[in-house]
Amino acid sequence: MDTISAVRNRILQLCGQRNISINKLANICALPPSSVKNILYGKSQNPKLLTIKMLCDGLDITLAQFFDTDEFNGLEQEIK
Repeated sequence: MDTISAVRNRILQLCGQRNISINKLANICALPPSSVKNILYGKSQNPKLLTIKMLCDGLDITLAQFFDTDEFNGLEQEIK
């Protein structure tokens, strides 16, 4: 699995846990829905850390909580 897939999966997981739609997520995070959808549908291959931070703020979690998953912990190094 690559990093962008892990980010995408984590966003979807958090939405599922909170039973919110992508549009609702964007709204509570003060992001344009297109920004979130671009991450989810693969148009954004390198989402900004600030965007992920805004998602975390809207979901009331820390960046550490966002990235503290088995998926992220098991990622291979990008530089080999």
